[in-house]
Amino acid sequence: MAASLLRNRDLILQLTKRDVVGRYKGSVLGVFWSFLNPIILLVVYTFVFSVVFKAKWGGVDEDRAQFAVVLFAGMIIHSLFSEVLLRAPTLIVSNASYVSKILFPIEILPVITMGTAFFHALVSILVLAVAIMVISGSLPLTIVWVPLILMPLILMALGFAWGIASLGVFLRDVAQPIGLLMTVLLFASPVFYPISALPEGIQPWLLLNPLTFIIEQMRAVMIYGRVPNFGTWSLYSVVSIFVAWGGYAWFQKTRKGFANVL
Repeated sequence: MAASLLRNRDLILQLTKRDVVGRYKGSVLGVFWSFLNPIILLVVYTFVFSVVFKAKWGGVDEDRAQFAVVLFAGMIIHSLFSEVLLRAPTLIVSNASYVSKILFPIEILPVITMGTAFFHALVSILVLAVAIMVISGSLPLTIVWVPLILMPLILMALGFAWGIASLGVFLRDVAQPIGLLMTVLLFASPVFYPISALPEGIQPWLLLNPLTFIIEQMRAVMIYGRVPNFGTWSLYSVVSIFVAWGGYAWFQKTRKGFANVL
């Protein structure tokens, strides 16, 4: 898996760039929309939760704009994960011409999708960082841990994407439950609420959600200035590596039947 990604790194970079640019092709603002969209979302979140609902995170007496920042951090993680998985079921079907080309490494298609999602996540993180500076007056030094926090999530998402992309060829209905699952995952993750808001008996179950730990760690390093929980991060990383390897192995084993089905 690692050898394939390394060998095709230039092709992955070129196709990711084309995917990002192609998404905004024909629009007046072009790629600038990737910066404008998260800014608009953050402004909307800030207005709705600080002005309309007058919400406070976990009931803590703090600046109400802080709620929007904390919420936005969770949304970035969910958006990164969901964008990859929502596109995965149709990746091979929509690129059927590549399947018949023996020299084209179709296993990089989910990686290209991840590259596009990661680009948008980075833009959103930049917007979040600016918002934190405006609200708090400074950024915590622990923000340097953000790439480390995201790494296992990226590996896990890739593993799921390889598996789902393969299933999408043989079972076209798989796209429908994936969309529903991503919506359920949004509300089953601590995006709109802290883990402490749940009953103690339910809190351990929420930790089984693959997004819970990453969302909490993202807030810790970007907003609260805390260092990551390296013990749990290590365990999460090991699981993510196995998920990525399993998804890739399944994809490579089933790819021989893609041409017959398509």
